[in-house]
Amino acid sequence: MAQDRAARRRAAHLGPEKRRPLILDSALQVYLAHGYRGTSMQAVADAAGVTKPVVYECFRNRDELLLALLSREEKRLFDAVIAALPTLPSFEDVEALITQGLTAFLVAATEAPDSWRVVFESSRNSESAVAQRVRTARDTILGRLRDLVIMFLSTIEVEDAERKAPVLAELLASICESCGRMIVVDHMPWTPEDLAAYVSRLMSLGVKKA
Repeated sequence: MAQDRAARRRAAHLGPEKRRPLILDSALQVYLAHGYRGTSMQAVADAAGVTKPVVYECFRNRDELLLALLSREEKRLFDAVIAALPTLPSFEDVEALITQGLTAFLVAATEAPDSWRVVFESSRNSESAVAQRVRTARDTILGRLRDLVIMFLSTIEVEDAERKAPVLAELLASICESCGRMIVVDHMPWTPEDLAAYVSRLMSLGVKKA
């Protein structure tokens, strides 16, 4: 108890700007353990070793706190994915193109599993502001995927590419999410590279025949 009181006194000497990253770190652990409904301001305060008013000094409410957490973890994940992608993808080999993109995503997810779990689990809470933020981000990613798919379908001279592209983009996004869940959440015995190669082989067969 004396140690807890000492920790709370030390926290009081930090300003909100310096304290926010520490609060977010504690919120991450609470969210991963208890989910959206179990992440209260009091639970985060207890995990951080501070009083609840200290948490409110940094974030006005739970949704603001979780949105900030999601933004931080999402940025970590997608920055890693973008960094891993080839700068100039080759459209000549559909299997290689899918393998490169999926491997980049899965490697990034396994290097930051907590970030992935926050993004993935947030999408399950349809009533929360956090889930709305996830859907908005996903729509943005789908738009970029759609542009890439249109370029690819045009390159291999697929008829009606603009109509087919949204379907393929949605499938690609869903497959990325499912594969990420298999490895990070379900702990299936696959490496990112092996799973990406296997799924890409299956997908490329379908794309070529479609």
